Amino acid sequence: MLFAIISEDVPNSLERRKNVRPAHLARLQALADQDRLLVAGPHPNSDGTEGFTGSLVIAEFDSLEDASRWADVDPYIEAGVYANVVVKPFKAVLP
Repeated sequence: MLFAIISEDVPNSLERRKNVRPAHLARLQALADQDRLLVAGPHPNSDGTEGFTGSLVIAEFDSLEDASRWADVDPYIEAGVYANVVVKPFKAVLP
């Protein structure tokens, strides 16, 4: 089943992101290598300034609990990048 992991950054998170980005991307690559990752990426600041306001990951997990456990140990959480993370079931309709 697909799940959306919707994360919101703390203010001024860019330096924290940069410090742990390789570990964050390695976990996403592991999902991609298992053909479980649909899409992943950050939400850029809407005012055009450098940085991000959060992230979105849509990936396949066996259950909401599995998706939540995976999200709970993201390096961005451990580094204090994310202020809030929501995990929800996702249904791909298009394309």
